[in-house]
Amino acid sequence: MNEENIDGTNGCSKVRTGTQNEAALLALMEKTGYNMVQENGQRKFGGPPPGWEGPPPPRGCEVFVGKIPRDMYEDELVPVFERAGKIYEFRLMMEFSGENRGYAFVMYTTKEEAQLAIRILNNYEIRPGKIIGVCVSLDNCRLFIGAIPKEKKKEEILDEMKKVTEGVVDVIVYPSATDKTKNRGFAFVEYESHRAAAMARRKLIPGTFQLWGHTIQVDWADPEKEVDEETMQRVKVLYVRNLMISTTEETIKAEFNKFKPGAVERVKKLRDYAFVHFFNREDAVAAMSVMNGKCIDGASIEVTLAKPVNKENTWRQHLNGQISPNSENLIVFANKEESHPKTLGKPPTLPARLNGQHSPSPLEIERCTYPLFPGTKLTPISMYSLKSNHFNSAVMHLDYYCNKNNWAPPEYYLYSATSQDGKVLLVYKVVIPAIANGSQSYFMPDKLCTTLEDAKELAAQFTLLHLGPF
Repeated sequence: MNEENIDGTNGCSKVRTGTQNEAALLALMEKTGYNMVQENGQRKFGGPPPGWEGPPPPRGCEVFVGKIPRDMYEDELVPVFERAGKIYEFRLMMEFSGENRGYAFVMYTTKEEAQLAIRILNNYEIRPGKIIGVCVSLDNCRLFIGAIPKEKKKEEILDEMKKVTEGVVDVIVYPSATDKTKNRGFAFVEYESHRAAAMARRKLIPGTFQLWGHTIQVDWADPEKEVDEETMQRVKVLYVRNLMISTTEETIKAEFNKFKPGAVERVKKLRDYAFVHFFNREDAVAAMSVMNGKCIDGASIEVTLAKPVNKENTWRQHLNGQISPNSENLIVFANKEESHPKTLGKPPTLPARLNGQHSPSPLEIERCTYPLFPGTKLTPISMYSLKSNHFNSAVMHLDYYCNKNNWAPPEYYLYSATSQDGKVLLVYKVVIPAIANGSQSYFMPDKLCTTLEDAKELAAQFTLLHLGPF
């Protein structure tokens, strides 16, 4: 243990008592053989571990850990996370006072270990009454570029981005839903590293940078949510994009049934993309191979497996930019495309739009309807007698949440601001009367919306996120 290592532990000894002290950290280092260094507001344990040879673990091996008690440190945390596998590096974010900042990043040596950590440690009670959250952490290497002239081709955009930024690997451009000869007014630029993407964003973000005489919009692209292989092996729904708006569900079903009549159960089309449900997974996989790149009504389609969404975590993941809108399950279809989705290749969802200024994306629910026959018995019912999974809207969920806690309904207060281009932007402040005199008197998101409905939905989502589980 070198001098720098010892200094790295001293910062917390002043605020720790009992087992949470410098001796505990030194004992952990001696037991494991890992080094520990504090720098730039974080304390690194390992990276690499003893005896490691070769490059660091690949993308997808790191998890994010949130809601860590502020007086908990590596000597307690590392043994917990070692249950999932070998730790390559543990990074605990630190305050100047010596307390931790409530979150950390844990990099494992394999993706499988990272996925296991998420499965066994997400919502884990690390201390009595203290629940931590664990989810995948990905270095984002992709930027969303908006306000691109729609007549520009991929090659032109790629050449231009290489001229103005360094480390460009690729550009992803999608054709317009209404005119396949034009792009959609945005592109995704892939960089060789997170650092290269961050430097490019820093250069382009001020809002004064122009391409072809147009002031462009720049933000991080929302990363795709990774779904474990075991879950994907059960998917029997295909996601089909780049359809003509005029193409009908009947046409899609007929085309996908050609390779095996009767294989398709049903089709759900939304604007220029669709979900094709199969009775059997084997038929879905075979159809994906056959149909990808085929033309339907003159449009070359792209076909992939749909990614399931964990419905219970949808709001939290969306607000943290973690949901991939190429997602489907029995209730939630996190897909509907409009003008500026920030998620690569897939029409984003409403929470994704609310997560970014330039990503409008209403959450799409597949609502099953049934015929109402004459004589059907109808029973009056209160919405509060239903279960939470009967609600799609966050506004309705929040009202339901308050009722279940015997609180008065939430109160919404509307505010506006004006954007640089003169648009009226809206945000709601939410007050929960039952707790208004507590530590949090109101809830207000840090994003503005262009429509009233989105502003209210975002405010409700933000409030639910901070109130915690039902």
